[in-house]
Amino acid sequence: MCIAIPGKIISIEGPKAKVDFNGNLVDVNIGLVDPAVGDYVLVHAGCAIEVMSKEKAQELIDLFQELEEIGV
Repeated sequence: MCIAIPGKIISIEGPKAKVDFNGNLVDVNIGLVDPAVGDYVLVHAGCAIEVMSKEKAQELIDLFQELEEIGV
């Protein structure tokens, strides 16, 4: 099963962005979307596939944290 994870864009350089995933900075391809620094993006397989609201991103972040805490 593959999942997409939300993260916050910290910086953009061309078609790549540094995205913060709970303190982990990862280079992500943003060629499919048009985000700005500070936006939240949904990332799958190293590519941002959706720009999302902070509220929607936080809801998913909280859900993933709950799953991690119960060991799923």
